[in-house]
Amino acid sequence: MKKIFNIENLEQTAALARQIADLSKGKVLTITLDGDLGAGKTTWTKSFGKALGVKNTINSPTFTIMKSYKQADGNPLWHLDAYRLEGLSQDLGFDECFDDGIAVVEWSDYISDQLPADHLSISIENGNDEERVFTIESNGPLSSSILEELK
Repeated sequence: MKKIFNIENLEQTAALARQIADLSKGKVLTITLDGDLGAGKTTWTKSFGKALGVKNTINSPTFTIMKSYKQADGNPLWHLDAYRLEGLSQDLGFDECFDDGIAVVEWSDYISDQLPADHLSISIENGNDEERVFTIESNGPLSSSILEELK
């Protein structure tokens, strides 16, 4: 299943992130975010984390590769940036992230062989100024149930 959202500004980006967060609360879920540099992957993740009750400042884990935050319900929100992992073929032990809480993975193509089969894929394409096109695809029963409810 696939849905496309034409987003006009940062407020609509935040609203989409909040809606997905509301549908994801309490679930073990992996969300992949892909798009060019500056497409808004980290901006979306900040709004998503805030909607899950994360109190800490969410910023890009480009150099650390992974950061962990605590959701309001105590479950972890993992934020991974696989950009620096291009060309690595070893298993880096991300299983824990995908088996506990919610994981958001930027540049997921670089670790596609390590992702769980059931995940929500979000692709972000740049438009003019703050305009973006979000293409969201489900890859299994849990992600399909979330996408079905997304308006």
